[in-house]
Amino acid sequence: MPYDYKPFDYVAPPGLSAPEARHKVIIVGAGPIGLAAAIELSNHGVGSVVLDDNNVVSVGSRAICWSKRSLEILDRLGVGESCVQKGVTWKVGRTHHGAREVFNFDLLPEGGHKMPAFVNLQQYYVEEYLAAQAQANPLIDLRFKNKVTGLQQKPDCTQIEIETPDGAYSLEAEYLLACDGARSAIRTMMGLDFEGVLFEERFLIADIVMQSDFPSERWFWFEPEFHAGQSALLHKQPDNIYRIDLQLGWEADPEQERKPERIIPRIEKALGRSDFTLDWTSIYTFQCRRLEKFVHDRVIFVGDSAHVVSPFGARGGNGGLQDVDALGWRLAAIVKGEGGPALLERYDLERTYGSDENIANSSRTTRFMSPRAGAERVFRDAVLALSEHAGFARPMVNSGRLSVPCTYPLTDAPDCEAMPRATRPGSVAQDAPLGNDWLMSRLAGRFCLLAIGTQAPDIAGLQAVELDITPELRTRYLGQAGQGLYLIRPDQVVAARWEQANAQSIATHYAAIREGRA
Repeated sequence: MPYDYKPFDYVAPPGLSAPEARHKVIIVGAGPIGLAAAIELSNHGVGSVVLDDNNVVSVGSRAICWSKRSLEILDRLGVGESCVQKGVTWKVGRTHHGAREVFNFDLLPEGGHKMPAFVNLQQYYVEEYLAAQAQANPLIDLRFKNKVTGLQQKPDCTQIEIETPDGAYSLEAEYLLACDGARSAIRTMMGLDFEGVLFEERFLIADIVMQSDFPSERWFWFEPEFHAGQSALLHKQPDNIYRIDLQLGWEADPEQERKPERIIPRIEKALGRSDFTLDWTSIYTFQCRRLEKFVHDRVIFVGDSAHVVSPFGARGGNGGLQDVDALGWRLAAIVKGEGGPALLERYDLERTYGSDENIANSSRTTRFMSPRAGAERVFRDAVLALSEHAGFARPMVNSGRLSVPCTYPLTDAPDCEAMPRATRPGSVAQDAPLGNDWLMSRLAGRFCLLAIGTQAPDIAGLQAVELDITPELRTRYLGQAGQGLYLIRPDQVVAARWEQANAQSIATHYAAIREGRA
């Protein structure tokens, strides 16, 4: 196998020999979401214990497609540049119907951003980089081969029971983050289940190793000649690994389809060659579901433990990192005594909204890729036929709306209509070059007051970032306004904006955000 799965060391936890003091935060799951949450909390001065029942990174590439927004978050966590350097950068997608390319698209046509539109990088590398960051961090206690077997919520804490190779012990935490994936044991222990739709469709994922000059692009086929009546996807990854997704249909037997003697001929037919080796395979079912609530008293669900979507569109891992982004600064404020439970209500509101947007996009993709007989099928085929010649039809072709951060509905936030819609309140701030630096780096991890072409009023707790007007800043932040003031949250989300404002107006809205009222 191209990747060397080196086990992490197991260390006997102190709780085996004596009761441990209550922890501020315990995180269950040392995948990319749990590790990201631990590092994000540490960036705000909050320590955590991370528990995982395994001692290696995830086997198989799993999540591979990391969006520009995720790369910006990972950059804030100290691993963004490593992911870009190792990963395969791409921004062009090509859509085929049968043997013909009907159109292509560019996801980041403009320059002036530190991070690319997308990077393909196997999940095990992202976990490796995050784990190294966590192990070097004195605020993070990373414990492998620690399996949570029981959970009890108390009025002032959560108590969990843990099994290790050396025996069992208990821990208490003010808050517990369930980052233990789609088959979350924490969710099962609490008797919670997803709501949503399970689609009658199955896909094969296959990672293959081969030498090829295939370009760093996303290629999608509707009804290709090599896989009649179905759809297929091809992506390039590092280490000469290629991801192939093949639609199988609901009638396919998962046990039979995962056998190499079934998989290899399918891939040979798709590629027209046999000089490859299988690295990892999986069969998955389309599903778009989530918990009704992500916050349950002192247990908070993050990532796939809270929501699952079909993989087309890369909304699973990217959506999970956006959960971490919205939760980290809020939970840190609470455990440090700087905020109350209303902040968690805002996390629940924002991330269920973001999850619903991802679910809606994934559901539409599924309907377009697997239309039901009748009107759905007629519409899909007509759109594909038109898209080769008519530009207006191309946005209707849905092979997976690729992940972008949602814009939160901050309906009461001060706004300025003269400024660009892309940076309205609720949206993620847009990057821009600043000489030898980048704007997103200047706005990372704390509340900021961004002042463009004007002075920032002096407000306690707000870091002022004052910038002269550049072409990129004018396009992305000012529009028709002559100057601008932007209140930016620690997760780099625009909280409010004004062309002109006094210190009292800004301070009032800043206080509302810190209290969970906005």
